[in-house]
Amino acid sequence: MTEIWTGIRMYFETNGAEYLLCVKEHFMISVLALLTASAIGIPLGYLCVCRKKWERWITGAFQVLRIIPSVAILILLIPVMGTGVRPAMTALVLLAVPPILMNTAAGFSEVPAFMLETAEGLGMTERQMFWKVKVPLAMPMILTGMRTAAIEIIASATIAAKIGAGGLGGIILTGLGLNRTDLLLIGGISVALLSLAAGMVFRLLMKLQPAAA
Repeated sequence: MTEIWTGIRMYFETNGAEYLLCVKEHFMISVLALLTASAIGIPLGYLCVCRKKWERWITGAFQVLRIIPSVAILILLIPVMGTGVRPAMTALVLLAVPPILMNTAAGFSEVPAFMLETAEGLGMTERQMFWKVKVPLAMPMILTGMRTAAIEIIASATIAAKIGAGGLGGIILTGLGLNRTDLLLIGGISVALLSLAAGMVFRLLMKLQPAAA
């Protein structure tokens, strides 16, 4: 155990700047993947509510993609996109869209009909009802989906190092290759802390959500 802690201390003393770069890369890949997945999943989730006949096809397509391991998706994408950030981002986005899409659809579906009737009785337009009633009521479910997606992205982004996209996965892979427990602990604990931080941020956002007008 003493050797492990000594290895961890020496790593930070000699590779502190490299570690911070890995954390930055991991964070940036995760944020970009989450934003992209949200830009796809939220509109599609709302579309599933508005067009029920499309719901089965849209959700089915993304659920099928989700059950395919991220590593397998990467292998399929490498011949098309090569190595680096692009294929890793694509694999992470495909992983993250389903929870956002499903929660968005559930959130908008659970908006009480009497709230919409009341808003209509008050003379609200469709746009006003959407932004002042539907979105605030659906937002907790949407944020829950984004939180789930964020945690999955951060955990799965470690595979990005396999194709040269950087991130904390590089430390973990080096630890595996050299059989160094200290590097495995550094990489694994860092990923876990990022996941916990993401969960806390989304829980805070959910608490700060205003009520429907």
